[in-house]
Order: sequence, then structure tokens, then C-alpha cells
Amino acid sequence: MEKPTILLITADELQKKALSCYGNTIIQTPNLDRLASDGVRYDRAYCASPWCLPSRCSILTGLFPSHSGAYSNFRKCELSGRFPNLFSVFREKGYRTALAGKCHFAPVPYGQTRPDKTLPYGHFRDYYLSLGLDDLFLQDGKEVSAWFYDDYAAELDKAGLLPAYRAARWARDTGKVYPFPLEDRWYPDIWTANQMTTYIKEYAHPKPALLWMSFSGPHYPFDAPASYYARVDEAALAAHLIRRREGELDDPSRIHHKSYHGGGNIDGCGPAPGRACKNYDEDYWARLRRSYYANVALIDDMVGQVIAAAEERWGDNLLIIFTADHGEMLGSHGLWGKHNCMYEEVWNVPLLVRYPGKGAAETCGELVQLTDLFATCMGAAGIAGIPTDGCDLGKLAAAGGHPYVFAEGEGYLAVSDGRYKYAHIRKPGEHFDELLDLEKDPGEYENVIGREENQPALVDLERQAVTHFMLETLP
Repeated sequence: MEKPTILLITADELQKKALSCYGNTIIQTPNLDRLASDGVRYDRAYCASPWCLPSRCSILTGLFPSHSGAYSNFRKCELSGRFPNLFSVFREKGYRTALAGKCHFAPVPYGQTRPDKTLPYGHFRDYYLSLGLDDLFLQDGKEVSAWFYDDYAAELDKAGLLPAYRAARWARDTGKVYPFPLEDRWYPDIWTANQMTTYIKEYAHPKPALLWMSFSGPHYPFDAPASYYARVDEAALAAHLIRRREGELDDPSRIHHKSYHGGGNIDGCGPAPGRACKNYDEDYWARLRRSYYANVALIDDMVGQVIAAAEERWGDNLLIIFTADHGEMLGSHGLWGKHNCMYEEVWNVPLLVRYPGKGAAETCGELVQLTDLFATCMGAAGIAGIPTDGCDLGKLAAAGGHPYVFAEGEGYLAVSDGRYKYAHIRKPGEHFDELLDLEKDPGEYENVIGREENQPALVDLERQAVTHFMLETLP
């Protein structure tokens, strides 16, 4: 049988419950709903990190950040070419590899950015290609394309639009919430989907393809085109209850105490008055959430466009995977962003998988991780012998899933057995330990680490954390 084409689709900072196939009523996502109805919807899929770079590199390699060395958005810890990855392995096995959109497999030099200039980015593009990509259409993040001259920025520049795009990205008075300033066709996620659609329609190679379409949205800035606001049900948005409890973050020992009250490090602190997320008013939250959901509706349209092109080109001989590198707090607990988050909004991501030949709708409630995606792709393509930290999802679900899931990052580790979650954070100014009990406290409001009845669970998760880092190092 001819090897299947593999289409991996990722969104950046997408909360699982923003999709209607996971119960959302504020918007409808019919194309992703259709994907779920033809495949498997995973309800307890967990990313390997709440930060973009380590999570993306874990998808690419099937390795946890502590194994790959790609553990931070901010340190010089780009993914080493010595580790097998999706691109290098599949190209070696006869596939043609392509990516449209965001890579972020190397730390962005944030400190070099400047508002009056978009800086060269060719060395980043060359590095991404060196990982095993044959074709690359690079839009490396909504803000990155203002800071650095990727393929998308180059097209904006050619059209005379780059100064306006850059000005909107650098504006200090918007709180990172504003309507997209250019024509819709220039929106980064539309541009990404159009690149992939054209690539698929013009694909003339005899080789099967491994394709990664990587949307930069709905990651902030919250900048959806105003034309998409109408896709948001304003009544449902107003009626939707955000998970908050008065006083839940008043204790200074809580991970997000400073982020809520002032001086913290979650993403939403930056533009907040007094660097305190509690200072955002209800109008701000309403505008932020409307734009976020509008961006998700736009992404759903683009997913439908690309899947239709892929089906026309390859029929049912497709493995389609849709997921997100991590989620977004989106107002829960009074926060937005994802820094240091083990909350379900960030850690538990959407995962939809449609296998070649399609199938009936299934749901899986077992614990799985995004480190399992590489093994799943290899299984579909009949590739063996590449060690990873993951398992083929089909085999894993049949075996009952993972007993524990983990998330890592610079100075951060979280581990969960599906009921209890434990986070251990050690970095300058951030020394925290928290234990959450999803069974008794599904809203994740209380740190129960000091309660006597929870000590057996805490000891078990601490033991699993140590064991996780004591695994045999891969060659």
C-alpha cells in the first residue's frame, strides 16, 4: 500500500474548550468538528511544556525538553541536529517535508528587537531547513514577523505594508488587543493556509509528503480581523462563566499571586496596569476574548480549506493530526498567558486524529502526550527503530494510556496522574510548590499541598518527578 501523506496542523496557544467539538458555544468550528467526527477526539492530551519552543521541539522530536535540551524560550538552547526528528527521519525514509507558518525551534533574540526596523532572519531560516525541511514558508509568529524579516515579512515589505504591520505590533496603548490593521488576506493565519493550500495543489513529486501547517494564532496579540467578530455569539460570550474565585490567589505562596496582584511574569502582566492582571476591567476582558474566539473561527475556516485541498490531492490516504503547542488562560483565574501554568486551560490541549481511510467518531479519555505524535506518525508510515519518549497513540490508548503526564521548562516541572497535579518551580524570584486535586476541586482553586490526607499523592508525584529525570539518557 502506498505510504500515507501526513498532515500535522498546529495552532499556537489554543485552549481546548475554544472548539465546538469540545463543547464551546461561543463560536462554531465546523471543520474541526468534522475532523473529530471522522476520527478520534482525545479529551486528556497534555503538552510537554507551557512554553512555545520546548513544546514545539517535543512534537518535532518526540522527546521531553530535558532529553532534547530545548527547554526554554529565552536561553540559547536551540534543538540539536543530532536528534532524529520528524523532518529528518521522514525525508530519509522517502518523504518530502514541508512546513508553512511558525517554527520557533530556536530561541528568538527578543533583546535585539526594535520598533523602527525589521531585522534580518536568514540564519534562522537556514537553521530550520537544516533540521530536514525540503520546503519552508516561514511566518515565525505574529510579533516575530514585525521584529524579524521572515518570508511573511518579506511579502508585506514587497507590498509596502510592513511599516503599518510593525507599528500595530509595537503600539503600547492597546493592551495587545486590536483589530488587524491590514486587509484580511494578509492576516498571518490566512497567509499560512494559503501557502500550504497552493503547495498541496501544485504538489507534483512522486514522494509522499509530510506537511506541517503551523498557525501563529490564536496566540496574542489578540488581533483577529474585525470581519470575524460576527462569528462570535456575543450573548454566549457574555453568559460564559470564567473560572475565578474571589481571593484564590491572595496567598503569596501561590504560583500566580504576583501575576494577579502585580509584578508577576505571566504574559498578561506586561501590558496590564501596574503589571497586575487584576487591574484589567471587564470591557478589556470582553474585547480580548471576542478577538481570541474570532481568531479561532478564522483558523477553523483555514483548516477546512487546507484539508479540502489535501483530500482532493491524496483522497483518504491521509493521516491528519490537529493540536496546539499549549493552551491559554483566557481570563481563567483572572489571568491571560501561559507562564508557569499547570492549569487545564494551558496543559490539557485539543488533539484530533483522523487515520487513513477515515473512520467513525471516537473519543479517548486516556492520558496521552504530544510526545506521542512522532511515534504515531512513524507507525502510520511503517517506520521503526527511532527511539522517542512517546508511544503510538493507537497502541497507547489500547494499553490504558500513560500512568503519568509531565510538563517541563526552564526551572519548571509539573506531573499529574490524572487526578492530582504537582508543580515544582525553582528560578530567580519564583520558588513554588503546588498540589491540585481535580476530583475535589475541578476549578483548580486550592493548593492542597499541606493537607495531611494528600501526602501519599504528593510523595508519589514527587517520586515520579525524580524518576522522570533519572531515565536513561538517549544516545
